[in-house]
Amino acid sequence: MGLSEQEQKLLDELERGLYASDSSLAHKLGKPGARSPKRIIAGASLAVIGVSLLVVAVILQVAIFGVGGFLAMLAGLVVATSSNPNEPKNAPVSPTSPRPNSSTKKNFFDDRWDKRQG
Repeated sequence: MGLSEQEQKLLDELERGLYASDSSLAHKLGKPGARSPKRIIAGASLAVIGVSLLVVAVILQVAIFGVGGFLAMLAGLVVATSSNPNEPKNAPVSPTSPRPNSSTKKNFFDDRWDKRQG
């Protein structure tokens, strides 16, 4: 179901506001492909294999299989939660509209800080 014209305008306005107020958060959220579905599926399957190996180790009472199962689970979780290494780290994010003048906000807070410091 598509968005109505009014909803699309509101969404665009919220996006511009996010870029204007907190560009670092917008950069983090706007990063495409930070966790690809392939990596999540591969990591989850590796973690399931690790759990299976750990259960088998408990049944057979073989400690080395338990250690291997734990390491496989850990590796699966790392793979599933890590970002794509081929993606550039500092890709510039360009907002759809220019940032409003934030120097007045900074001056306001700087003035308050100076007043507190005496």
